Amino acid sequence: MQAYLAGLGTGLSLIVAIGAQNAFVLRQGLMRRHVFATCAFCAVSDALLITAGVMGAGAIAAHAPWFLSLMRWGGAAFLLVYGARAFRAAWRGGEVMHAGQAAPSLRATLAVVAALTWLNPHVWLDTVVLLGSVSSGFGDRTGFAAGAVTGSFAFFFALGYGARLLAPIFARTVAWRVLDICVGLVMWTIAFGLILKG
Repeated sequence: MQAYLAGLGTGLSLIVAIGAQNAFVLRQGLMRRHVFATCAFCAVSDALLITAGVMGAGAIAAHAPWFLSLMRWGGAAFLLVYGARAFRAAWRGGEVMHAGQAAPSLRATLAVVAALTWLNPHVWLDTVVLLGSVSSGFGDRTGFAAGAVTGSFAFFFALGYGARLLAPIFARTVAWRVLDICVGLVMWTIAFGLILKG
């Protein structure tokens, strides 16, 4: 139980910070579009990465700088484009609120969340390398991994479905503009941080 609680706490502490993936989940929750699929994809991806880290893939990632470099540049490029789209949406004035606008397909939504998840070097460093390293300090590494996976599932589904509580605020176009600006800033801040580290 001690390893489980440690994994739960460590996993939550790493995932709670607002990043590109979390901002996307929040947005999907506010729009009520493919919320379950988005949350499930993020949580299952985290579970796979956590398991890989606990099983020792963190050591491989730590000794393969070309891999993290590839993730860094690919992730930075994607985040710059996605951030630009958020700024464009803010400039146009909350276009997501237009009743006649076609919702992105499930495939398109999952493609975006996959890129935000798997092309993000922070996900690899935090989930695989860091959690993998921390888990080595516990005899029950399976319990630690189970705790971290539980935290991931709880967080993503709480974020996705809890976002609808903010729906009254986002009934106004200006709120969507502010959200889009914040999303764009988060995306570009992370992207430029990755570029500078490169």
